[in-house]
Amino acid sequence: MTDFRSPPPGGAYLGRAMAGGWPHPAVVTVRDGEVLDITSAIAPTARDICEMDDPAGFVKAAPGRSVGNLDVILRNSFQENRDPALPWLLSPVDLQAIKASGVTFVVSLLERVIEEQARGNPEKADAIRGDIASLIGDDLSQLKPGSPEALECKKRLVERGVWSQYLEVGIGPDAEIFTKCQPMASVGFGADIGLHPISTWNNPEPEIAVIASSTGRIVGATLGNDVNLRDVEGRSALLLGKAKDNNASAALGPFIRLFDGTFSMEDVKQARVELSVEGEDGFSLEGASSMAEISRSPEELVAAAMGPHHQYPDGIALYLGTMFVPSKDRGEAGKGFTHNIGDIVTISSETLGTLINRVKLSPDCPPWVYGTSHLMRDLAKAKLI
Repeated sequence: MTDFRSPPPGGAYLGRAMAGGWPHPAVVTVRDGEVLDITSAIAPTARDICEMDDPAGFVKAAPGRSVGNLDVILRNSFQENRDPALPWLLSPVDLQAIKASGVTFVVSLLERVIEEQARGNPEKADAIRGDIASLIGDDLSQLKPGSPEALECKKRLVERGVWSQYLEVGIGPDAEIFTKCQPMASVGFGADIGLHPISTWNNPEPEIAVIASSTGRIVGATLGNDVNLRDVEGRSALLLGKAKDNNASAALGPFIRLFDGTFSMEDVKQARVELSVEGEDGFSLEGASSMAEISRSPEELVAAAMGPHHQYPDGIALYLGTMFVPSKDRGEAGKGFTHNIGDIVTISSETLGTLINRVKLSPDCPPWVYGTSHLMRDLAKAKLI
C-alpha cells in the first residue's frame, strides 16, 4: 500500500492482533522485530495491562509466543490485500472509552471559527479566513486558556461581534471533550476509515492519543486519526456526534507505547506529528503538528475528561487535538481540501511509528459487529476470565 515507519526498537509496546481461526483477539507486544501474543488470565485485555502499577514492566517481562514478524504483520494489516488466515493488527485499545479533545491548537481554533462562520460552505472559507485573521490575528499561541488575558481577549471579540463557541473552548476556562466512539469501535493500522456519505467537505485530523487508567494516570500514547466532517460540524456544533462518530471514523495505532525509561510524557509534549495524504487522482498533501504548541497540556485535558466529576472504570484513550487543518485547494480554486475515496492517510512520529489508513464511505467499511459482549464471551470460553 505504502511505505511506513516501524515503531522504533527498544520501546514497551502494547497492541492487539487477530487472525482467522484464533478464538479471540490477542494482546500483543513487540520484541526484536517479532510480535508476541502475551494474552493471559492475569491480563486478558489491553485495559488490564494499562491498569497495572507498571504496565511497561509487565509487557517487557511477560511470557509470550511469536505470532510473526512485525513488518509482515504490518503489511498484512492493510485491508485491501489482507490474508485473513494470517495475523493483522487491530486498534491497540479494547475496553477503554474513546474520547477526544478539540480546539487545542490555535490553527485548529481559527479553522473551527471559519467552519462555523462559513456554515459548512468551503467556498466561503478563504474570504472568512482573511477577515478573521485581520480582526484577531493568527497567533494566540501565547494566550493561556482561562487566564485574565484570555478573558480580556474574549471581551474584545464579543464587542466586535465575532465571538464563537469555538473561541469559547479554545481560550475559555473549559476544554472541549467529546466521545469519539464506543469501546471496541476504533480501527487500527491498515484498516479502512469511514466518511459519512452526506459529507462533501471533510479532513483527517492527525493526533496523538494518550491512554489513561481508571485513576487518571497517563500510562502511554499512540497515534490517532480523528476523522472529521467539516461541513456537518460547520452547520451546527450540535451535529458534532454526526460529524465525529461514524462507522470506522476513529483510527488508533499501530501500538500503545507505554511510558518507561525510553519514553515519557515529555516525549509526547515535544513530539512532531506528520501527515501525508495521497490520492488516486495524483493529489498529495503534507503537513505537521508540533505538540509543543498545544494550548492545554495532556494532563489538563485528561483531568477535564475524568476525575471526581466523571469516572471511567476501564480508563480512556483521549485524542489530544491537532494544529493541522488542511486548506490546500483540491481541484477548483477556493474550494479547499476534502477527501476523495481511496485517499491514503499516513500519520507518523519518530517515537510512535506510523498509522496508515485508506478512506472509504462508512457504509462501505466493514461493519462494527464485534463488541464488548463478544470479547467477554470469547475470553470466557478460553477460560481467561
